[in-house]
Amino acid sequence: MMKLKLAACVLGATLLAPLAVQADNHQHSGEKALIMLNSDSLMTQGMAMVLGNAMQGQGVHVDVLLCDAAADLALQDTTSELLKPNDVTPEQLMMRLQQNGATISVCALYLPNSGNTQEALRDGVEVAAPPAMAEKMMEENTRVFTF
Repeated sequence: MMKLKLAACVLGATLLAPLAVQADNHQHSGEKALIMLNSDSLMTQGMAMVLGNAMQGQGVHVDVLLCDAAADLALQDTTSELLKPNDVTPEQLMMRLQQNGATISVCALYLPNSGNTQEALRDGVEVAAPPAMAEKMMEENTRVFTF
């Protein structure tokens, strides 16, 4: 009976070892996340940025693509309501992502269809080029999250 339990433990450890290695690799840099944010919901925008900052904190390179109403976060004039529990705005969380290395872009359709110009964007915010963004989305080590 003791040999059977020992064999079961060894077999279990052998089967779980690859999962432990995979979990450990998740902490390594080189992984990328692309957050595509379209929602006009303040809480959705905030949560997308909270998760982006959490991923960044785990060593993942994060980029953000803003489109539709969410692209208003990229405007210098945008000041959203504070979100509890930390009393921060989605744009403050977005700028923290940017300060830590994230690229923030608005979709190519945003400026010509919103009546805004590139001068209205916050410092460092880019206009995404569709071919480059499509390439980024298809990179093997990039996970795409949409909100």
